[in-house]
Amino acid sequence: MKQKVSVPFMLLGILFNVCLIAANLLETKVIQVFGITVTAGLLVFPISYIINDCIAEVWGFRKARLIIWSGFAMNFFVVMLGLIAVALPAAPFWDGAAHFNFVFGMAPRIVIASLTAFLVGAFLNAYVMSRMKLASNGRNFSARAIWSTVVGETADSLIFFPVAFGGIIA
Repeated sequence: MKQKVSVPFMLLGILFNVCLIAANLLETKVIQVFGITVTAGLLVFPISYIINDCIAEVWGFRKARLIIWSGFAMNFFVVMLGLIAVALPAAPFWDGAAHFNFVFGMAPRIVIASLTAFLVGAFLNAYVMSRMKLASNGRNFSARAIWSTVVGETADSLIFFPVAFGGIIA
């Protein structure tokens, strides 16, 4: 069975996956913005929610689910590749091992926190977006996108930060 995939859907799916992987890698840096301490991944992660909203809006919840699962799989794949690279011995002349391991040698609790929080937050975002679209007869995209993102990101943060950094950051 041959199915066509539109170029915009494919490109948004790729961008969604890239944003998720970049957010996970950027999670290793803690930054301060206007006196608020967050991870650098928080800067790019909302973009994935906006993309998810656009996919749910145009192609529906079923296609949004497909992209969420692909994002989960690609995140898992990159984490596994990173762990393999960390496990391989570094060249004796290379002095970047500690920094490389810091970024790619994610602790198991970070991986579990990230993947769990992503699944819950992304599915909630797409679900709320789709339900609000039905309730509003397709009107008010901006409000739906904002509120679904608030719900998804709140759930993501409530899961990720306690699991990933509980007992580490005071």
